[in-house]
Amino acid sequence: MTAKPGAEPERLHSPALRVLLPLAAATVTLIGVHLAQDVLTPLALALVIVIICEPVRRPLERRGWPLWAASTIVIVVAYLILVVMGVLLWIAGAQFVALMEDVSGAGMPAAVEDLIAWLQSAGLDKGVSDAASALLDPAMLLSVAGAVWSSVLGVATALFFVCAYVIMMAVDAARYRQAPRLFGATEGGAMGRISRLSSGIRRYYVVNAAFGAVVAIIDGLALWWMGVPAPVVWAVLAFVTNFIPNIGFVIGLVPPAVLAFIVGGWPLMLGVVAVYCVVNVTLQVLIQPKFVSDAVGLSLTLTFFSVVFWTFIIGPLGAILSIPLTLFARMVLFEGDPGARWVRWLSGDRDAAPEAPSADV
Repeated sequence: MTAKPGAEPERLHSPALRVLLPLAAATVTLIGVHLAQDVLTPLALALVIVIICEPVRRPLERRGWPLWAASTIVIVVAYLILVVMGVLLWIAGAQFVALMEDVSGAGMPAAVEDLIAWLQSAGLDKGVSDAASALLDPAMLLSVAGAVWSSVLGVATALFFVCAYVIMMAVDAARYRQAPRLFGATEGGAMGRISRLSSGIRRYYVVNAAFGAVVAIIDGLALWWMGVPAPVVWAVLAFVTNFIPNIGFVIGLVPPAVLAFIVGGWPLMLGVVAVYCVVNVTLQVLIQPKFVSDAVGLSLTLTFFSVVFWTFIIGPLGAILSIPLTLFARMVLFEGDPGARWVRWLSGDRDAAPEAPSADV
């Protein structure tokens, strides 16, 4: 029996294949990104930094500065951001290691011994109390400090690659600024999508930096007033974790709360938790998401999922770069497709909503 003409094209364009082929392509792409994360992550970080610093160029060009001079200023501003990031990480890492060395040299804190005794008196299995003892043992904390310090050094090493990328991207950005003038007539849609992506990334980091600075200052002063060791470390941690949507508050709370319990027992720990809940929940959970949603047009569910997803794909920096990477993926996959407006609307993009029909008069 001979196949009917056109049967093969119909199978190739079946609904199942239209779904499976893009999923297969996306899976292969993400596997490649995961394997190349050591190369791609510094590149993505450098690109985000250049996008943030690029508006510095505009007033300089309006004053008649040559392109090379304006690009140099963009590079200097980007390097200042990297230097500040590196110094903060170095100070926080060094103080954290010194603090853990002091704790480990003092032996098992009384608060930890009381907690273990309470667990045993509550009738819990001895294995549970032993596990709690091992987790809060000063030697374990010291090993954690070593791992944290190694991570800090790894990030500092990655910043060297970021510095090299920044120079090249800042120079290329001067040339790419001519793209709307040269290709706006034929590629206006693509130019507009790239412009909206850059603006969204800048707004996102400006909003997070502003809220993060306020949270870090309040948390640091409160920890210093309560006598929690190394308040600068936890203030830096609060600032950095503010760039991690939704779960950053918990990540920033756990270390100072555990340390407060070790040095001051339950009262100090509950005081730290109370301060963080009042300050961080009010600013980061109740107020900030509204500003972030307005800035980037992403739903709360998608922002939470993007943190987990990009951290799995490219490592810890994926949590900080999750929103820009999600915006980039949405731009590439959906914003150029008129039939995907409903997908963009589901993701939180208010501009994708169809206009309401006008009422007949």
